[in-house]
Amino acid sequence: MATEVNDNPDDARYEITVDGTLAGFAQYREMGGTRVFTHTEVFKEFGGQGLGTVLVRGVLADVRRSEGRLVALCPFVDRYIGENQEWADLVDPELDIRLRD
Repeated sequence: MATEVNDNPDDARYEITVDGTLAGFAQYREMGGTRVFTHTEVFKEFGGQGLGTVLVRGVLADVRRSEGRLVALCPFVDRYIGENQEWADLVDPELDIRLRD
């Protein structure tokens, strides 16, 4: 099973493919150079394979590579960062507080 995670800026989302087939996505909005993640979904037929975790790791790695910042309004992304503190430095604390209030 070959998986790939790629940014699709035209649709404002990262997509995960399995053997070339779209399996899910992580939707975001750009806010002043910060990516605000609002929803992550793995399609039902691809569930139970850990693809959500693979997707989020790919998203976070890309944000780090681009020296970007993020806010995790999506519960899945937020929980992943909470459980994997090595990614916490990517969170934009100022924007995160404003969006959650």
